[in-house]
Amino acid sequence: MKTFLKKHFKKFLIACFVIGIFIFSINFYIVKSTEAYVFSDIKKLPKVDAIIVLGAKVSREKLSYVLEDRLLAGVNIIYANKAQALLLSGDHGQKEYDEVNSMRKYILRRNFNIKKEQIFMDHAGFDTYDSMFRAKEIFGIKSAIIVTQDFHINRSVYIARSLGIEAYGFAVDESIYKESLRFNWRIRELLTRVKAFKDVLISSKPTFLGEKIPISGNGMKSWDTIEKAK
Repeated sequence: MKTFLKKHFKKFLIACFVIGIFIFSINFYIVKSTEAYVFSDIKKLPKVDAIIVLGAKVSREKLSYVLEDRLLAGVNIIYANKAQALLLSGDHGQKEYDEVNSMRKYILRRNFNIKKEQIFMDHAGFDTYDSMFRAKEIFGIKSAIIVTQDFHINRSVYIARSLGIEAYGFAVDESIYKESLRFNWRIRELLTRVKAFKDVLISSKPTFLGEKIPISGNGMKSWDTIEKAK
């Protein structure tokens, strides 16, 4: 019995080691292949077709601090004249949960001097892969600056570039958040990078596609009908 357990315990350890090397290798590759395209200084960013702000948790219409920081960074990049269009991409899969309209209303409420026509909305950005796929296929974006926190930025840029977007990342400062929260983000990111690698490898399709809305046009065409009428 002891021999049996010892034998299988060794196999278990070997399997864990192999899986660990696999996860580490993918993470290393994604970070190293994108680090040249990630910036924390707005002045160093190139001009692009659009700024893509990725969604995060909201409570009714109240933005989480994470999402608010992303939006403010996106607005500042627009102010720096790096792009004229702002694509807000997030989860609006349910009527009672709406990241994209919450983002849009936040911008308009704050009077950021951004025209309504500049604000595009992707209601089906259910995850980062869907957001990047739809940015290219629905909105026709060829070049973009992606805005999200540092832990998330390499994966975002990796997916976008793998799909054919000339993508750059702006890493929002996350040092203000609790260390325990940042640790949890990074542990989770180890696995989500593996999923991103798999999605790119097998050319996954997003949950939804739909009618094309060129980023060079009027952003209000991407708004909900009821919001257009206001």
